Amino acid sequence: MATLCRPAIAVPEHVITMEETLQLARTLHADHPQLPLALRLIGNTGVQTRHILQPIEDTLKHPGLTWRNNLYETEAKARVPAVVRRALEHAELTPHDIDLIVYVSCTGFMMPSMTAWLINTMDFPVTTRQLPIAQLGCAAGGAAINRAHDFCTAYPGANALIVACEFCSLLYQPTDLGVGNLLSNGLFGDALAAAVVRGEGGEGVRLERNGSHLVPDTEDWISYAVRDTGFHFLLDKRVPGTMAMLAPAMRDMAEPHDWNVSELDFYIVHAGGPRILDDLCKYLDLAPEWFRYSRATLTERGNIASAVIFDALERLWADGGVAHDARGVIAGFGPGITAEISLGTWSSEAGGGARGGQAPGRPMPQPA
Repeated sequence: MATLCRPAIAVPEHVITMEETLQLARTLHADHPQLPLALRLIGNTGVQTRHILQPIEDTLKHPGLTWRNNLYETEAKARVPAVVRRALEHAELTPHDIDLIVYVSCTGFMMPSMTAWLINTMDFPVTTRQLPIAQLGCAAGGAAINRAHDFCTAYPGANALIVACEFCSLLYQPTDLGVGNLLSNGLFGDALAAAVVRGEGGEGVRLERNGSHLVPDTEDWISYAVRDTGFHFLLDKRVPGTMAMLAPAMRDMAEPHDWNVSELDFYIVHAGGPRILDDLCKYLDLAPEWFRYSRATLTERGNIASAVIFDALERLWADGGVAHDARGVIAGFGPGITAEISLGTWSSEAGGGARGGQAPGRPMPQPA
């Protein structure tokens, strides 16, 4: 059975705080008629710090799409190999053991994909399959896990490497002044992640079932407008309420597996904003602490797109994990509106007992 192993995470060195973000909004948009609303929305995100690729004074410039995409490629090639090496170490594998590379990113474009560069640069076999995913936004992390699971199910014993590279700060558009855009400027951060799905062996989340759910007629709720100046992020005000439609989808996917999604042992979900997590608590009848890892990612790194669920999963790991055979869900949400959902059980190296984490019996998580 395929096992999602411990992720590796990396963030750029430049940091911007909530107060700095608010002050920038006050300075740059002093005459904006809806500035008080934007400031309140940014403050309500709970995002205290974000990591960004460049110093803020450079982030606020727009030298053009060509320059930005060149920077994306340069920085991705400089930063991805280190997280890949750590992910392989976590899985106790080498590049020669990998049969598929899934590369997810919605913040830059390369063709050939980074997958080809990785194969040529890091000594992966030339027979390694390549699967770039570019247009699922924040849901792509969940999609990558699910497609890796499918691959390892179709080819028993095969191994898949997932890489997520998101430089959201390269999408800043100084002329986009809608409230949703101002909110996004205070919400998104930059990060990279990598994780291995092993077809056999390994410690981590033993993937058992996956599925997708599209909310009909919501294509324009989260989208990019592609213009001469690059990608312009569009965010509809209805997006924060999508858990009313996606929480039932999570429940429906779990029930044929004879699981009650409200009675699992761990929850790793995309932290698009605090309303997403608050509504999941409401619709799944869960205490807020069940989503503490996703909320910590949001607080310390902001919305880091497809990398969120890997960052939250790493936090669970760093906290000691859960009991062997503990049941959980991993879910990414993004444009479409789309949910990518995985169900799995925790597999510890010893095959029993907890790794210093929660004991069996689904205890309430304690605050970090």
